[in-house]
Amino acid sequence: MSTERHNPSPGAAHGSDAEPRNRDVSFEKADVQPNTIYWYLGALAIAVVLSYVVCVYVLRLTTKMAVDYDTPPPMIRQEMGGAYEAMPPEPRLQGVPGHGNDPQTDLRQKMESDTEANRKYGWIDQSAGIAQIPVQDAMKIIAEKGLPGVPPAEKK
Repeated sequence: MSTERHNPSPGAAHGSDAEPRNRDVSFEKADVQPNTIYWYLGALAIAVVLSYVVCVYVLRLTTKMAVDYDTPPPMIRQEMGGAYEAMPPEPRLQGVPGHGNDPQTDLRQKMESDTEANRKYGWIDQSAGIAQIPVQDAMKIIAEKGLPGVPPAEKK
């Protein structure tokens, strides 16, 4: 800290709004010139418009190329007209136009056939002694007798 008193420049009164002057220190009036910002924003706007124009021409060119090099549809589509184009390609999923079966009906029939198969008795291979029994009965038998043990593996 200096003990010297500040002496204002000659001609400037104490407490006036005059800028302090010092030959070793320079003073900046503004950090950024507004004209520089305006030129930058103008250049940015021009670049955006030019890039948009370039994108439009590229889109038109690629669309034209796709139309020119696209293969025509097969004759079957031309013969059937609009009805064939409305259907999706094979294999078609259930529930879409062109598929004859109702998905809910198919599900109900599948569940009924599975339930019936799980409830019936029958021979799978009579000569080998393999039979089919209902799942509930098989679970009771396994609970009473348990599963056969697995022989220990041979050590090498």
